[in-house]
Amino acid sequence: EVQLVESGGGLVQAGGSLRLSCAASGFTMNTVNIGWFRRAPGKEREGIACISRGDDSTGYADAVKDRFTIAASNAGNTVYLQMNSLKPEDSAIYYCAVRWDRTGCSRYAPDYNHWGQGTQVTVSS
Repeated sequence: EVQLVESGGGLVQAGGSLRLSCAASGFTMNTVNIGWFRRAPGKEREGIACISRGDDSTGYADAVKDRFTIAASNAGNTVYLQMNSLKPEDSAIYYCAVRWDRTGCSRYAPDYNHWGQGTQVTVSS
């Protein structure tokens, strides 16, 4: 059974950092695409980062570029999202998702096949 489990969310002050983890089971992350998405109250789901495991290429939304970094674990079946210089507007539920199609990194939610349950990130001002 394919499963994705996010962890690492929490409450942090503006300017702080968090590292989210996306642990996979039921498949190997070595050859798929993984995306991170977020949804804030009253807002559309937003694709913020992706990594294509075929060549480890990455992509970022403008809102998080230069602050967030997506990376894959070399040893395990986990993808991370390092979030630095957090802002109150980064507060949202963060989800990871897997896309079986290996043709490039995508931040478009309908491209993805399975989703985790999400982890809450709250940034206080």
